[in-house]
Amino acid sequence: MRRITLPGVLATLLMPLMTNAALTQVTDWGENPTNLEMALYLPSKIAEKPAIVVALHYCGGTGPAYYQMANYDSYADAQGFIVVYPSTKKDSNCWDVASQKTLTHNGGGDSTGLVNMVNYLIQKYNADPTKVYATGSSSGCMMTNVLMAVYPDVFAAGSCYSGVAAGCLAGSPGSSPQSADPKCASGQNVKTGEQWAALAKTMYPGFNGTYPRMQTFHGTADHFVEYSNLAEQLKEWSALLGVEFTKNVTNTPQSGYTQMVYGDGTKLVGYSAANVGHTVPVHPQLDVAWFGLA
Repeated sequence: MRRITLPGVLATLLMPLMTNAALTQVTDWGENPTNLEMALYLPSKIAEKPAIVVALHYCGGTGPAYYQMANYDSYADAQGFIVVYPSTKKDSNCWDVASQKTLTHNGGGDSTGLVNMVNYLIQKYNADPTKVYATGSSSGCMMTNVLMAVYPDVFAAGSCYSGVAAGCLAGSPGSSPQSADPKCASGQNVKTGEQWAALAKTMYPGFNGTYPRMQTFHGTADHFVEYSNLAEQLKEWSALLGVEFTKNVTNTPQSGYTQMVYGDGTKLVGYSAANVGHTVPVHPQLDVAWFGLA
């Protein structure tokens, strides 16, 4: 006869909670040209047509590590949306934001694999294809910019931290601090908004629709991915979205942060974080609000 112990009883009682809190690993989700890994946070009650948030880790990170750092659990549980925490294992675990494949619509790079994850979720969970969003930190923010430029027909909005404009690393030997052309991260890749927009449009030449809404954060004390890259992102998305700078709002959303508003603030917003280095801490409540999932 099996002996019943108090730890065993507690483990049994807690199992549903642990299962709900843990990430679900998915292995058979479709074409995966760059051998990415896929993990999901599935809320306790999935909405009838759930939104999808793709949350992208930093260089050297993993999806599960970014889950611990960003943690959208309470918001996903409240609204019933699904969060994807993918992982890349190549180039020091940095997302490929440099190759022709990843910078081409259906080109077979990391960006294609990430979109195939989205397509899997739309099919399996009846997810809403009009409510697909991207977020991430550092390398994850770089890939957020890339996804929105390469797949503007898939993503409705992005919100990310301490990254660079889509195409900043185009043609670089790699995307990690060890392999990348240092010109981009050091803030030396400077273009006009029109030049950035023209580069982004080469990534999906046949696209004639509206580009995704963008919210992006950067710290003034960031010398790993230089602060000046915030201006390059804002120039790119200002041109793509057809909105001009309107005003600065100081101490928003918190002391030391300046909100940089473009147009009426519904399409493009930047946040400058005074004396913050690399990376700006994740603000999940602002991400979720920007996505319209609050």
